[in-house]
Amino acid sequence: MFFEYPGLLYLELILIPLIALYIWREIRGSSPSLRVASTAPWMGNGGKMKKMMRHLPFVARCIAISMIIVAIARPRSSTNFEKVDTEGIDIVFALDISTSMLARDFNPDRISAAKDIAIEFIAQRPNDRMGIVVFAGESFTQCPITSDRATLINMMKEVETGLIEDGTALGNGLATAVARLKDSKAKSRVIILLTDGVNNRGEISPLMAVEIAKTYGIRVYTIGVGAMGMAPYPVLTPFGIDIQQVKVEIDEPLLQQIAEQTGGKYFRATDNTKLLEIYGEINKMEKNKTAVDSFPVYQEKFMIFAWIALIAVAFEILTRLFITRRIA
Repeated sequence: MFFEYPGLLYLELILIPLIALYIWREIRGSSPSLRVASTAPWMGNGGKMKKMMRHLPFVARCIAISMIIVAIARPRSSTNFEKVDTEGIDIVFALDISTSMLARDFNPDRISAAKDIAIEFIAQRPNDRMGIVVFAGESFTQCPITSDRATLINMMKEVETGLIEDGTALGNGLATAVARLKDSKAKSRVIILLTDGVNNRGEISPLMAVEIAKTYGIRVYTIGVGAMGMAPYPVLTPFGIDIQQVKVEIDEPLLQQIAEQTGGKYFRATDNTKLLEIYGEINKMEKNKTAVDSFPVYQEKFMIFAWIALIAVAFEILTRLFITRRIA
């Protein structure tokens, strides 16, 4: 047990002059408060015991004062410890929402699979803060970094193609994600960049965005999504939706370079199962970087001393009223 305000315990020294004054008065004596012709009625059996008991109110008062001082010094104990994630990881999803993400080589399509599996990943990491950036021909922040899982999942569900101008601005998407993390105080900052295309738009080149990420010590995991060769893609025709085979083009060398230069890793996902495995691997790789420390869980102990003080005050009042009588 320890005290939050140990300096207040010096107030216990107040008891020294109080006890000294009480003893001095007892030795010196005082004028009787009641004059009687004879003390015979009070000289029966038990007189010695009553003389001793007349000191009980003062003793109770001293105990009450002492316990009140101890209580306000705030005694506490810390026998139990709680494990708390003190480092944490801040993660930003940078998702490609160009129209090519509607290809149906994933079930039901690339964008839906990417969202559903990302939501599973979010649910598995309750101690991390996360955010969402989306990009196509330009980029914007879908959800700032937050620890609110419900908000994050709802914002992920609202991601869809057609929100912004079409294209694939990898550099812009990566730079926007870096901007969300650059002021983060977390010791580990991660971007998961998912795309199915080749950089063809944007004011910021991917390699320039990589240099910015390196400056802030941000690690980037890149994921290329798409089947090998051809993939079914829905095309709107005058007669309705027609599924056509389109060529899958992913700039894998660029994605590998982005990952390697920032200390991350490149993955290729060709279907839902592979994408799920990739997120599982990232989950394991980053989980080991989270530090967990133990902090004491304090328990307040002042109530014990407050109750003792209250009982002592009540005892003093009762003994003065019903047990002792002061006779000089």
